[in-house]
Amino acid sequence: MIHLENITVRAGQFELANVSLELPSGSYGALMGRTGCGKTTLLEAIIGLKPVQRGTLWIGGQDVTRRKPAARGIGYVPQDGALFSTMTVREQLAFALEIRRQPKDKIQQRVNELSDWLGIDALLERHPFGLSGGERQRVALGRALSFRPEILLLDEPLSAVDEETRDEMYELLRRVQNETSVTILHVTHNSEEARELADTVFVLRDGQITEE
Repeated sequence: MIHLENITVRAGQFELANVSLELPSGSYGALMGRTGCGKTTLLEAIIGLKPVQRGTLWIGGQDVTRRKPAARGIGYVPQDGALFSTMTVREQLAFALEIRRQPKDKIQQRVNELSDWLGIDALLERHPFGLSGGERQRVALGRALSFRPEILLLDEPLSAVDEETRDEMYELLRRVQNETSVTILHVTHNSEEARELADTVFVLRDGQITEE
């Protein structure tokens, strides 16, 4: 579950004030709104990259308002994937597990599992340069899911993929939710994405969220 209760968050001169949102566990929510309205700022507040000035942020029934990002148990796919340029795909998938000091055999098992599930086995020894938009997003999704988070935040995950790949990604994201029961909040300005994927659609407008 994601529950924002009257939170205020700032990014430079920009401010969102007294914003509330509730997304039940296991749901797929889409967060829509015009460019510059604060969608990414809100995601960064949820994951802990932007401090909450006022209000309370609950994840899975626990107050995480002051917790560090790594302690919130959230998987995050930033816009365009933001893959590490010097790491192979294998290293990208292992990264979150290595910083959590998981045993090497468990890491290898999870990397193999993810690469097979996401259809990226052939990419494991490659670096991000030269990967297609869809391939990059599959790798970024695998990196975010590697430690089995309860919450998955997606920031415009399909903005860099073509129409044919978009349909494949729709199917993949549906499968991710169905097979993992992860709670997903997906930022998009594309109404088709929201219709195809979301159980609940939130609209951020004039600093406030409405549910549609």
